[in-house]
Amino acid sequence: MKAAVIVFPGSNCDRDLAVAFRNAGFEVDLVWHKDSDLPEGVDIVAIPGGFSFGDYLRCGAIAGRSPVMKGVAAHVQRGGYALGICNGFQVLCETGLLPGALMRNAGLKFICKPQTLRVETVASAFTGGYADGQEITVPLAHHDGNYIIEPAGLVALKDADRVAFRYVGNPNGSVDDIAGILSQNRRVLGMMPHPERAIDPAHGGADGWAMFTGLCDALVAA
Repeated sequence: MKAAVIVFPGSNCDRDLAVAFRNAGFEVDLVWHKDSDLPEGVDIVAIPGGFSFGDYLRCGAIAGRSPVMKGVAAHVQRGGYALGICNGFQVLCETGLLPGALMRNAGLKFICKPQTLRVETVASAFTGGYADGQEITVPLAHHDGNYIIEPAGLVALKDADRVAFRYVGNPNGSVDDIAGILSQNRRVLGMMPHPERAIDPAHGGADGWAMFTGLCDALVAA
């Protein structure tokens, strides 16, 4: 299995994400944002957290228009897998690959703490390593993680079982406590919390590990 981790100016979780994929059994390429094409044979593209382009204009707005995102969009349109974490989730929303937007936290403060999440669906390669309704703890680190979507879009997400994770104790004001969502074909996940920072007990917890090993198992089986 092969993963590509996109790197923008201001990315700061790219190497964490690469380590998580490698430890789970993936071959990993780091791809600079000015590259217009993805490496051959990529199974999943990952967009890491950080502060791409200094969060100018809006978080993820400039990164969403980088040359590499055309390749990411083409990969997704072919049915390829993609994962966006924190700033990566913002980028996926900016490009229209996921619905909704991430706004300033309701408390207007940067949040950095361990956060309990509830797994809302196991019907995806990203969440199949968990139990339905399982509560896990992974780190948060964001200033603009307040997920919003219009009422009809929220109904569509819920009706199609596309809410992947919800916050237990909403830290940022996100609508319906949403922490992560899936695309219509369930092959793209965007989430604000950082599972790549919870893959080893030395991190203070390893609840993120099942996402990466579950992904590897699902893609091998496919």
